[in-house]
Amino acid sequence: MDLELRHLKTIRAIADAGSLTKAATALGLAQPALSTQLKRIERILGGELFERGRHGVRTTALGEFVLDRARIVLPAVSGLQRDAAHFAHAGDERRGLRIGGTHGPLLGGLVDRLAATCPGVRVTTHTSWSEREIAAQTAEARLDFALIGTCGASPPPEGERLIWREVARDPVFVMLASDHPLAGCAEIDLARLRAEYWTDVPGDGCFGDCFAAACARAGFTPAGVYETDTASCVHLVQVGRAVGLCRATFPPTAGVVTRPLTGAPLTWRHLLGWHPTGPAAASASTVFAQTRAAHTDATARSESYTAWLADQAHNTEQRVN
Repeated sequence: MDLELRHLKTIRAIADAGSLTKAATALGLAQPALSTQLKRIERILGGELFERGRHGVRTTALGEFVLDRARIVLPAVSGLQRDAAHFAHAGDERRGLRIGGTHGPLLGGLVDRLAATCPGVRVTTHTSWSEREIAAQTAEARLDFALIGTCGASPPPEGERLIWREVARDPVFVMLASDHPLAGCAEIDLARLRAEYWTDVPGDGCFGDCFAAACARAGFTPAGVYETDTASCVHLVQVGRAVGLCRATFPPTAGVVTRPLTGAPLTWRHLLGWHPTGPAAASASTVFAQTRAAHTDATARSESYTAWLADQAHNTEQRVN
């Protein structure tokens, strides 16, 4: 077996973490699987790379030698991939715009607006539940723009390689079956939902932790959370198996109502990101403007959100007066 780049990444991860357990967590592996992989790498290289001890691992002389080379090779290969991708796509005006997004109402609205305002530009899309995946593909020039969301004020991924602009900041609403006992409320205190099961789409940001913290502040722990795709979330709500967490711009859906949570304990930021030297950077101002317009359109379609915004404006006016 030949040495591969993934082997060097594994060695660096173990050295950086200082223990197999921590490295396994960072790599998303079980600790026994990482130990087996390390033994395989050590056989390829002809000796032990780490000394195991009660307090973690320490590199051997051979390990230091390999690690020094890995710290040169890995950034060089990463830079090569990035530069090659930019070179391959630079100047190809016919390829149009490649937009990646997480699940939400804005991506479709953006495509529709670009088709109307820039009819000669071909637009392709890619979706994923992972904000990090979308951001990484944009940083590597496989996508031109990333349309993602982050919880509260948490920073977006790839912050050093991408330019990020905030499109809008919305409260997170709760999605209920239209015949739910609380469906007629103008807003709902989170504590009144303590007995409910919940449903939400997955993500790799901090939203799950922020939701758990909001529930704790309201005095309860969620009975359970179903993480699944948007269509399944809607179905579980419609049949009364769960209540859902959703963006305030969630579109009108049969059998479902959306309601604000009292005090807006959770917020969601819509962000657009792009590479500053990417071939589509010149289009950023246009795409950003159309993304904001798509958000305005989505807001106007949500009766519950427009009512909430009007109420917030009224309360602000009363405080000023």
